[in-house]
Amino acid sequence: MKTIKDSVHDHIQVVGVANELLDTHAVQRLRHITQLGTARLVYPSANHTRFEHSLGVYHLACEALENLGIEGRQAERVRAAALLHDVGHSPFSHTIEELIHRRTGKYHDDVLDLLTDSTVGDILRDHDLDPTTIAGLIAGEGELGQLISGELDVDRMDYLVRDAHHTGVPYGTIDHERLTHELTFADGRLVLAEGNVQTAESLLVARALMNPTVYNHHVTRISKSMLQRASERLLDSPDIDAEQLRRMDDHDLIVALRMNPETAELARRLTDRDLYKRAVWAEMGDVPDEIIDADHETIRRYENEIAESAGVDSEHVTLDVPSRPAMTESSSRVVVNNEVRPLARQSTLVRALQQVQRDQWRLGVYTPADETAAAGHAAERILGLETDGALVSDVRTGVRTTLTDFEEK
Repeated sequence: MKTIKDSVHDHIQVVGVANELLDTHAVQRLRHITQLGTARLVYPSANHTRFEHSLGVYHLACEALENLGIEGRQAERVRAAALLHDVGHSPFSHTIEELIHRRTGKYHDDVLDLLTDSTVGDILRDHDLDPTTIAGLIAGEGELGQLISGELDVDRMDYLVRDAHHTGVPYGTIDHERLTHELTFADGRLVLAEGNVQTAESLLVARALMNPTVYNHHVTRISKSMLQRASERLLDSPDIDAEQLRRMDDHDLIVALRMNPETAELARRLTDRDLYKRAVWAEMGDVPDEIIDADHETIRRYENEIAESAGVDSEHVTLDVPSRPAMTESSSRVVVNNEVRPLARQSTLVRALQQVQRDQWRLGVYTPADETAAAGHAAERILGLETDGALVSDVRTGVRTTLTDFEEK
């Protein structure tokens, strides 16, 4: 057994198979992958890692299992899955996950290959645990997989509290102890017991507040887009493939970007925080549906057209189109008057927060500071933004932004 001091959960006791898995390369690698990717360029103290988070998820899984009365082999499987749930992450966490998926077909929770032929697999088999079963739990399969990946999973409970703690913002605070104590199963679905509508709503509120201030802060999004573009260029070189990139850590990727002439300048900008600026920052209602739903190749074509029209280098224009707002937590289930109900049906707050998500959505076009005005005008025309005079240039920054969005730049 190991006892580890954690900044969020105080002392965490790691026992059984998890204790042996702790010092494997797959788990220790997570010490070198930041939990929030480029958000540390906004919040200097947000340097926490996937390793810390994995310990937190393990701890909350142990609490949930105890309160659910699940013991023995079943509990050991879940504990192993909790500790291993992030071993498939590529550098900078989710930042380049879509790029990796386009090249390999794998997301971060597709970990069967990583668990089977490795020291991790040997340890699991030594404890009579099937790596395929553990990989399934990590992907959210089966009744107990919902604890690791689902609407009420312990992964979400830990990262909201941990991210708020390390960024210093107060918005991600939730009562994770109550959440783990009130979990139960009904007809094979993980639900919150009677009297916990507000407990479920707290997850929604925390996420809704963390999105604009941390996860989708405009500087986070700009730096994320720059890192995505640099990583894509790196994969266009013959020296590295997507599988190699997938297994790097943050430091490996930055070094690789610095060493490649095609990506060295973006690496310098990210290292020095010499970031692109917003040329456009447009609300969802101002953006045509075909732009919002455009695929990767179409977005790249739009970038080239904007650059050509603006008379700037095509490598200096990044079009950032988020996916349509979604609220996974709204499908979580709660017991009300002895009936299991979806939270979206029971809570009027869900509908309000769904509108909030839509209001928070922004399309971004980013360029070096001295090219924002030209790129902004070109993007407005080429993307067919429905401005009706609502998009104006900030005289201080040149940003084409909605009149309702003059937050601190």
